[in-house]
Amino acid sequence: MASLGEESEVRKRMIDAEDKGDQAVLGSEVDSDDDRLPEQNIEQRTKAIPQGTEQEPHILLTLLSPLSPRWRNWVIRGIFTWLMIGLFCLIIFVGPLALMFTTLVVQVWCFKEIINIGYSVYRMHGLPWFRSLSWWFLITSNYFFYGESLVADYFSVIFSKSEIMRWLIAYHRFTSFTMYIIGFVWFVLSLKKKYYMRQFSLFAWTHVALLIVVTQSYLIIINIFHGMIWFIVPVSMIVINDVMAYMFGFFFGKTPLIQLSPKKTWEGFIGGGISTLFLGMLLSYAMCQYPFFVCPVEYSESEDIFNYSCDPSPIFRPQEYNLPETMGNVFALLGWKRTITMYPFVLHSIALSLFSSVIGPFGGFFASGFKRAFKIKDFGDVIPGHGGMMDRFDCQYLMATFVNVYIMTFISETSPQKLLQKVYMLKPEQQLQLYNMLQDSLIARGILQP
Repeated sequence: MASLGEESEVRKRMIDAEDKGDQAVLGSEVDSDDDRLPEQNIEQRTKAIPQGTEQEPHILLTLLSPLSPRWRNWVIRGIFTWLMIGLFCLIIFVGPLALMFTTLVVQVWCFKEIINIGYSVYRMHGLPWFRSLSWWFLITSNYFFYGESLVADYFSVIFSKSEIMRWLIAYHRFTSFTMYIIGFVWFVLSLKKKYYMRQFSLFAWTHVALLIVVTQSYLIIINIFHGMIWFIVPVSMIVINDVMAYMFGFFFGKTPLIQLSPKKTWEGFIGGGISTLFLGMLLSYAMCQYPFFVCPVEYSESEDIFNYSCDPSPIFRPQEYNLPETMGNVFALLGWKRTITMYPFVLHSIALSLFSSVIGPFGGFFASGFKRAFKIKDFGDVIPGHGGMMDRFDCQYLMATFVNVYIMTFISETSPQKLLQKVYMLKPEQQLQLYNMLQDSLIARGILQP
């Protein structure tokens, strides 16, 4: 028994010695700035990131010089807010494809801003491949999302005419996986002594950025295919909530709302929420009257164009609803009808407005916490008075996920057009087999005459 105890003690000492040796080796491989990033270091490193709210156009600065900084910022924000709204309306006028292209541009720009912060924090001197790796993973993730769902489900009629495209669609997942494995192996081969911690930190940073940016932009485009109204109304609600919360907070705000954003107030939060509810319902009512906004984006093979006209679904047709008994009695006394005619989508817009005004701002709070963690005021300087692209779209991405979940849960239904898109991707003999099976089934059920 004594010998066993001595042996275990010796073994324990050997393991402790090995651990200390490993720690000594690791300590020699990691430079003093790899693991520890004190706050003063972070602040110093992120100073190079441009701040949009501090970038004022020279002409506006000259014209608004008599104003106090607070009012000057208010005017500049107002000017560029209306410019962005005007640009947004122009893109809507061009059509759904322009909206999709704009979404992709915004996605790439937001990814660039997030990745640039990572580069500033984890200074990667002498590692030029890592920037290329980040963009390679962006291309890979976009290819995976858009290649399968969008190309195969919505553009299959167009791409099925090319043998190469048919092959790419058939083996899309394997191609996507191969692209990711190339990036993974590339990353492992790029690992460099003394930079392991930084490299793995940026590897994780890149993947989180992809999760936040690419996934959400993909859901936005999926929403557009269900009809532009599912994109325009939620986006407009976020804009309305942001603008009205800022206005109410600017003029009436006194009670702080959350520590992450000291300028946010309860007065702005409540005022923005009420404004979003009523203005969102008015916007929804107006847009339900135009097929251009409510019709899903579908490709017409006979006309070889994208079709934006359709027979609107029931949620975009006026429906008559019975009022509650008490309210109906009051209306009857006034000589009015006991019913009210409304588009069902207007009722759905109430759920969208509640989410955009109650939960949507938390996307902004999340972004504020992120910026405070790295001692920066804005993600970039692309929009004077507002900051970077991510500063304007932090709440939009959270909203896009909710809208997509809402559509898939309460709205979406399988349509003949969607099934037909999948049939077109089958081989000719498979299409013929499906046709014969469907014909036999219809005859057996008495729907068709033999």
